[in-house]
Amino acid sequence: MSAAFTGWPAAALDFYRELEDNNTRAWWQAHKSTYENDVRGPMLALADAVVDEFGPMHVFRPNRDVRFAKDKSPYKTACAAITEGEGGTGYYLQLSATGLMVAAGYYVMATDQLERFRAAVDDTRAGPAVARVVDALVKKRYEVGAHDELKTAPRGYPKDHPRIELLRRKGLIGFKTFPPAKWLSTRAARDRIVGVWRELGPMAAWLDKHVGPSTLPPPEPR
Repeated sequence: MSAAFTGWPAAALDFYRELEDNNTRAWWQAHKSTYENDVRGPMLALADAVVDEFGPMHVFRPNRDVRFAKDKSPYKTACAAITEGEGGTGYYLQLSATGLMVAAGYYVMATDQLERFRAAVDDTRAGPAVARVVDALVKKRYEVGAHDELKTAPRGYPKDHPRIELLRRKGLIGFKTFPPAKWLSTRAARDRIVGVWRELGPMAAWLDKHVGPSTLPPPEPR
């Protein structure tokens, strides 16, 4: 079991500021203990602190997959973790030199999920309901988006649909970013993170009800 969560020390953000200018294996090896103690350690402690409400979190590995990338920098300049609720919503957070980003939703939808999502957005009851949820989040200064969206209406839907902006999206997430602040190095960081996830609860509930997890078989490995 990890130690109790007490936030990320200032050294965690300093680590990523320096990594951006020294993204080499030699530098990483020389500063690996800082990553383990000040970055990954608190992330694992946070995972223990939220597991009862949101489930077990997966902390992403720090190495980049550079096989098909022009940028051959070996390490990610952020530490991220994700968990999935019982209904399918993903709960995500990311720490970097610029601070903390906390998100929830369906960032990338499989084809069957996207079909259900569009049908629900088009529905005369479910559609206006999610539009109201999105509007409420925007008023609370949340950003709402997706990993990608169409430039025009999806096939079978009119371009002047009252919820065309939602229909064009290939996912739906809400997120909030926090710049570096003193509370990030305290237990209060957990409360901020959980607070965001809870405020995104109405969106998560709508997505879980009308979209849910994909039932398609996983893609064949390359």
